[in-house]
Amino acid sequence: MNPDSFFKDFVEENKGIIYKICRVYANDREEMQDFVQEVTIQLWKSSQNFENRSKLSTWVYRVTLNVCLTLSRKNKRRVDTVGLLSTDYIDDTDHTEQEQISALYTGIRKLNDADKAIILLYLEDKSYQEIADILGITVSNVGVKITRVKSKLNDIING
Repeated sequence: MNPDSFFKDFVEENKGIIYKICRVYANDREEMQDFVQEVTIQLWKSSQNFENRSKLSTWVYRVTLNVCLTLSRKNKRRVDTVGLLSTDYIDDTDHTEQEQISALYTGIRKLNDADKAIILLYLEDKSYQEIADILGITVSNVGVKITRVKSKLNDIING
């Protein structure tokens, strides 16, 4: 298999992860597409440097989070727009569940960048060890942060 074909398949297999993270950090659909494109470029550029010291999914999360954090910080000066994000990532859930998911994403967007990363990884059912590896913090710190972020998010959503 040629490397370009492998990479395209790899990105396709991981687009759910990439889209979910980019959706939280982007202000609108266009910006989200820019984030996804930049993540893809950075994954391509850094793929030769992947040393198999962690899971491939850990690497994808780390690259995606780093790109989104960098781009969102650059865009902080822009005026935030409010709108519904639709994505190319199709989720086969009912309307009620979609509304709940939309409320969750709206709440997550109101968190600071570090808290967004923690809750996204938690919602992806990552173990505390995986979250620690991705974010470069201790496992015990992950537990404390998750508890605090869940409380903040609950206050925001039910506020």
